[in-house]
Amino acid sequence: MIRSVTQLDDATLDGRTATQDSGFGALETERGRLPLTALDVRARISGLVADITVRQTFRNSLDVPLEATYIFPLPDRAAVTSFRMKVADRVVEGVLKERAEAREEYRRAIESGHRAAIAEEERSGTFNLRVGNIPPKETVSVELTLVGPVPFVGGEAEFRFPLVVAPRYVPGVPLDGPSVGPGWASDTAQVPDASRITPPVLLPGFPNPVNLSLEVELDPAGLDASQADWSKRIRASLHSVIAEGGPPWIVRLQPGERLNRDFILRFPLAAATVQTSLVLSPGADGQGGAFALTIVPPAPESLPPPGPRDIVFVLDRSGSMLGWKMVAARRAVGRMIDTLLEHDRFTVLAFDDHREYPSEANRKLVEATDRNRWQVLQWLGKIEARGGTEMGLALSDAAGLLAGNDARRQRVMVLVTDGQVGGEDMVLESFVQAAGRSMPRVHTVGIDEAVNAGFLRRLADQGDGLCELVESESQLDAAMDRIHRNTGQPVLTQLRLEPLEAAWDSDSLAPSRLPDVFAERPVTVFGRLPAGASSLRLRVCATEATGRPWQHEAIARATTNRALTSLWGRAKVRELEDLYASGLESDLERLAKRIVEVSVSAQVLSRFTAYVAVDRSAVVNPGGKPAEIVQPVEMPEGWEMGLDQAIMAGQAAGPMAPAMETPTLDFCIGDPEEYRYATRYCRSEPPKRPRRRQTGGDAPTSAESDDVVEIVRDALEEFISAVAFTVRRSRLEQLVTWLRILLCQYNDTETSKEEAIRKVIEQAETMLSAAEDGDKSALDDAKIRQLREAVEDVLRRLRPPPSPPRRERFWA
Repeated sequence: MIRSVTQLDDATLDGRTATQDSGFGALETERGRLPLTALDVRARISGLVADITVRQTFRNSLDVPLEATYIFPLPDRAAVTSFRMKVADRVVEGVLKERAEAREEYRRAIESGHRAAIAEEERSGTFNLRVGNIPPKETVSVELTLVGPVPFVGGEAEFRFPLVVAPRYVPGVPLDGPSVGPGWASDTAQVPDASRITPPVLLPGFPNPVNLSLEVELDPAGLDASQADWSKRIRASLHSVIAEGGPPWIVRLQPGERLNRDFILRFPLAAATVQTSLVLSPGADGQGGAFALTIVPPAPESLPPPGPRDIVFVLDRSGSMLGWKMVAARRAVGRMIDTLLEHDRFTVLAFDDHREYPSEANRKLVEATDRNRWQVLQWLGKIEARGGTEMGLALSDAAGLLAGNDARRQRVMVLVTDGQVGGEDMVLESFVQAAGRSMPRVHTVGIDEAVNAGFLRRLADQGDGLCELVESESQLDAAMDRIHRNTGQPVLTQLRLEPLEAAWDSDSLAPSRLPDVFAERPVTVFGRLPAGASSLRLRVCATEATGRPWQHEAIARATTNRALTSLWGRAKVRELEDLYASGLESDLERLAKRIVEVSVSAQVLSRFTAYVAVDRSAVVNPGGKPAEIVQPVEMPEGWEMGLDQAIMAGQAAGPMAPAMETPTLDFCIGDPEEYRYATRYCRSEPPKRPRRRQTGGDAPTSAESDDVVEIVRDALEEFISAVAFTVRRSRLEQLVTWLRILLCQYNDTETSKEEAIRKVIEQAETMLSAAEDGDKSALDDAKIRQLREAVEDVLRRLRPPPSPPRRERFWA
């Protein structure tokens, strides 16, 4: 019997049709197809642990040997424990090595003409795979195995598997010389590896998708299957079905889904399954074992009201938040402000490439009175998406506002964002340095269908807070309820462990700084035991929210599951990598060696190691110089693609695949090449979108400025013609962008033209804002007619004045 799974976001998904012709990746060209043909994911969940196998299949349809590069995501908390390459009937096991050593082995293999593959981790959850010397018409598959924790909150477990790396904002001055990777972004001083995390992006609508298959097996152990309707409470973000032959129960993705958002599966767990427990895996081959201590907070009878708090809400208003994400972010901050108490103080910091505060709380904390909250909410309702994502400066400002305040007041920072920044390490370092010893409690709210979860969890871990991910507006209310319950105060604080029988390696705990425990959210601590240890008994001590002491004794239950060592290794590597990025460690060389040591001993991939597999059975490319193709990815679902994002996709999809013919970029208004020329000569106010790298040149000459005006005039005339037939939001967004370019030519030079241009920008942005808020009359005929007349007025002002009639000599 087959039963459909309830979708997490019915309102958003209604009307979407998944077909075999929709999707990403396997783009047909005259020369063949892009290399990635299939992605197969198999997961088995038992209790709160998931074992995952990921198989990626590449086919070379060219007439020459190929090297394919694929930048892809994996669950950020999962450990990659093995890597293998399959060619015909041969399986080549990958070897985990220090990263530079692995790269050198891969390079030598390619130059020698052997097939080879290398897997590297670029960020927490972002990976880079290269498969080289694939002979013409041959198929190669690579397989990764992972093991990871399954989060549990309030009786429900969540399995999240990301399927696409979203475009990220890359700040900083471009570096000289060639980029270190094949992505669309230039390497910069702040993000020196930007080209390794920015895969090219395909515009929507391409046929022939990658064949995606995804299957999750739910082990009956731990499932709350005793209730007759338990399967109806299983929910998925993509179209899925339950094959009810269980136990075990299988959740299988329906054919035709696209790799453009996270797959999320939520299912109920029996409360008795999740208890404070201690599990131990004895060591082997002379190595020490590993243990996992899961601490489930006691159900509080009643929590005391939270004490006075100082809270800074940091709101991302950058261009990637355009559309439903900006609406949801405003709602999220607004709901949290509504829950503040009179003795709280607060402010809101909205940022893109500028930072902005409400006038009533400008760079200061104000009392959470009814009047102050109302005034800030009024200001909040006018915030729209724009510009770049300069998150580091915003977080540093927030840390500065909270530093040095009364120690009796709780310091809290809440960040609401999609997390799409390239320089995560730089952001983390600047924030940690700014906070110093006054680190606030940090809660992060990620809003996106392809959220940068790894980075947001890293930030929350730094501030001993929580990370809440929201993939749709329909999930926002439930997420806000959880945040409201947990932003007050934790159930258990001042956690510490006392050994009663045997002991663990002193520096092996992960996390080493034990976190506070919030209601309905278990915490797991991993550690290593000395060689030969086969038992463990300990006491967990803490302080309840009421101030009373709390303790629990745990005796380890032995298991033969080697996954505990992998889970410990991943948790420890993550903590050490964050320490490396924070800038707090003086001896970075020693720390890097420690990371490599933990990674190799636990056999888990890290940013300092890599898996490499080489097939030396034959020389398939004597020249050792394969054609290089970077696999494009799809624009994430829910992103409203503006002009600059389209240009980014077009620039990336072109030069990255020289052996292929790439699609022509279809602009709604104007020409992409002319746009690049025009943006180069903005005098003082660049378009309020993610900024592109300047190609050179200082202030424009008079002739160049005239060229820009002519280019924009042509685009505006095209807009006038276009809206005579139909209008859509993308055209209005592009109109605003072109007008901002035009505004650069007249700032402080010709007031009347500047005022007319600003008037049209304000009019178009008001219409866009109303449309985003669901106003069906926002784009009606009357408003479009008024906008068209305003654009025509600007065009009249741009046309050169007619030459006076030539005066004939009167005596002629």
